[in-house]
Amino acid sequence: MSTEKIPYKIYLSEDELPKQWYNVRADMKKKPAPLLNPATKKPVTAEELGAVFCDELVKQELDETNPYIDIPEEIQSFYKMYRPAPLVRAYCLEKALGTPAKIYYKFEGNNTSGSHKLNSAIAQAYYAKKQGLKGVTTETGAGQWGTALSMACSYFDLDCRVYMVKCSYEQKPFRREVMRTYGASVTPSPSMTTEVGRKILAEYPDTNGSLGCAISEAVEAATSSEGYRYVLGSVLSQVLLHQTVIGLETKTAMDKYGIKPDIIIGCAGGGSNLGGLISPFMGEKLRGEADYRIIAVEPASCPSLTRGIYAYDFCDTGKVCPLQKMYTLGSGFMPSANHAGGLRYHGMSAVLSELYDQKLMEAICVEQTAVFEAAQKFARIEGILPAPESSHAIKAAIDEALKCKETGEEKTILFGLTGTGYFDMYAYAAYNDGTMSDYVPTDEELRKSFDTLPKI
Repeated sequence: MSTEKIPYKIYLSEDELPKQWYNVRADMKKKPAPLLNPATKKPVTAEELGAVFCDELVKQELDETNPYIDIPEEIQSFYKMYRPAPLVRAYCLEKALGTPAKIYYKFEGNNTSGSHKLNSAIAQAYYAKKQGLKGVTTETGAGQWGTALSMACSYFDLDCRVYMVKCSYEQKPFRREVMRTYGASVTPSPSMTTEVGRKILAEYPDTNGSLGCAISEAVEAATSSEGYRYVLGSVLSQVLLHQTVIGLETKTAMDKYGIKPDIIIGCAGGGSNLGGLISPFMGEKLRGEADYRIIAVEPASCPSLTRGIYAYDFCDTGKVCPLQKMYTLGSGFMPSANHAGGLRYHGMSAVLSELYDQKLMEAICVEQTAVFEAAQKFARIEGILPAPESSHAIKAAIDEALKCKETGEEKTILFGLTGTGYFDMYAYAAYNDGTMSDYVPTDEELRKSFDTLPKI
């Protein structure tokens, strides 16, 4: 079909929505390294993981062989409240840039949580309810995951306890209030309500918190409360699995119009949204059916892929979670307080880390003032105020489109627009007021953090 006839927004019908999640690990010849028990340094068992996670989610976490996993009908029904998400042709942005490139973005902000996070939140809440649990605990950074999980728990009448990174708790009070509106309790992390929180505060009394800190507190709260389990919004393979609805929808929409992306771009913090977008395309690449250039974009202030070490590390600051082999800055790494763009996790998904290590994808890091410049440009041209996290991908997409302008190449660029930025106005205000600054950790700072990695 001629690209001249492609609409601004491509929607799928309900019948075209994914009925299964895609497990990219099934097509990986070299699998991600197993999670290790921090005490024994041996691969964790399903029984050990079951003390922390829901039983069905443990099965998904450990499944490396089944390429497709059925989406339960109740989750499919919930998805239909806000899915399919539109695949948008950025005609206005193309014109403003004067580029021959064709730019598409998959927009995940069409739900109250404002982001892609609801795709996994509803799945994890469903399995918790099916298991007969009272509730779940979790962490949240910018607040998107906590918001999504509070919505999902409300739907299934589950208690939801959220530990929110302290600086985000203070900078984004309205995100916090959305969580409370849906019935969640929200605690700034690190806090004095857990043993690990008190320990972290004793060592770092002025800390603004990190996802690693909040994870430690949430895990402790779950394991010390009968009838509760811990759920996570990124990093783990089970979360990446649920997010593949993004990529599956995207590929179906593109295939309908005969569109093949040359470049696929996503922001990268823990890796779930990037993994969700690229998985079906990466599957083709792994099977030798097609080739794509895939770019992960991360913040210069928390550059796990571009400056981290591929090694086993703790998933949390309190060192109570399993060890995961990943690109990491060290579990004790604390992003600067002036880092406003989300994507604050010290490590990267084991799946994406292995794919990156095999050079099946690229990674770049960008500074936050340039990210917000791109965000503002996109908002003025395309009419959507993007989340700071998503704006990392926007920055890279604009740069790639401008390269096409220089070379005259008509490449097709696809990027993930993971959510809206309406709860991120503190950061936008800092950018507009000229008070936002860039922070890049020094080699010495990173070396000190690397020195704390477990010796495995």
